[in-house]
Amino acid sequence: MGRARTSTVAEIAAQAMARLSPSRLPEGMRRVAEDLVLDVFGLCLAARGSDYVRAALAGWDAEGDGTVIGEARRLSATGAALVNGTAAHGEDFDDTFEGGPVHAGAVVVPAVLAAAERFGADGPAVLLGIAIGVETTCRLSLVAPKRVHQAGFHPTSVFGAMAAAAGVSATLGLDERQIVDAWGIAGSMAGGIIEYLADGAWTKRLHAGWAAQAGLQAALLARAGFTGPRSVFEGTHGLFNGFARGIAGDDIADIVCEVAEGTVHRLWEPLAQKHAPPNPYAAKFSVPFCIAVGFVTGDAGLAAFSDETLKNPRIRALAAKVRYVVDSGNPYPARYTGHVRATLADGSVVEERQANLRGGAQQPLSRTEIEAKFLANADHGGWPRPRAEEARNLARRLFDGPVDLGVLRG
Repeated sequence: MGRARTSTVAEIAAQAMARLSPSRLPEGMRRVAEDLVLDVFGLCLAARGSDYVRAALAGWDAEGDGTVIGEARRLSATGAALVNGTAAHGEDFDDTFEGGPVHAGAVVVPAVLAAAERFGADGPAVLLGIAIGVETTCRLSLVAPKRVHQAGFHPTSVFGAMAAAAGVSATLGLDERQIVDAWGIAGSMAGGIIEYLADGAWTKRLHAGWAAQAGLQAALLARAGFTGPRSVFEGTHGLFNGFARGIAGDDIADIVCEVAEGTVHRLWEPLAQKHAPPNPYAAKFSVPFCIAVGFVTGDAGLAAFSDETLKNPRIRALAAKVRYVVDSGNPYPARYTGHVRATLADGSVVEERQANLRGGAQQPLSRTEIEAKFLANADHGGWPRPRAEEARNLARRLFDGPVDLGVLRG
């Protein structure tokens, strides 16, 4: 029996996004969106007389029905998104999400408002688009904090294009496939080098506006049937490998993990055996192997523990570079923590800490993550995707009426 293909990050996110409606937004989201809209209005008005806004307005030659805040002239929807986004970010007085850092409102609000005005979307649709767009910006910025800046790119511009595509897609009611395509297209439109630091040029101001119009255009292309790569986020040449420049195993000289003494005898010693576990089951109890297989394959689910991965020379080489030191203050077993400090060949250090076990009480998995885990497990078990989706749908409605487990048989 053939294996069903694994869903990509974009497909999983699009599925969750397509199920959302304004009525399902968390309490307080409307207030946040109202604050962002009002803030963007004020920022655009404050910048309306600036040289860079005047130049952006003059440089866009497509007229239309799109409102440029504070101006009598009207532009195409994409033109309005560009000029309003540029104005909103121009004085660096807009909202900031600390974790990225990124500026969400200056990108998402202009894009969503331009789409709504052009295509007649109503207030609830605008609220949904802003909520989803802002959430997308912030979540993307947390995947590899600081790495986009370190690679020479502006996170607001890179992630903003993806967020604007998400926000406009939600506002215009695109379906799952179209949302994936919108992200795939926007990934080729994302950019924004930070060379403006060299001489104070205006391009940083443009980044928010460019991202707004790029995301809007990507969503419109996807709605019209234009396709984009479904692995836009995690692919070998996708957004994060392109703009955050992932570290290659060969670039790592050494990895040290601070661990609890209570984990050493099962997961770390004897260290030589943990570096080269004898079988896939033993590999599950080797932290060096788990770190290496997750780094090389991007996953540490059931499919990652096989004879093939066990023999993979890249995984084995990286696992051999992993060692530990005991942290006497580690709270295990009351709390499971995580720590990795990688020293690269050039002497630079990358370090990450995780305060709680992912999937535990303090950091529970979302429904989307649990469903993604289920689909991956079903795929590992050889079930085709349609059957797996039937079983997933059964779990969703199991408590609504008579119990019939027929879809789970054979």
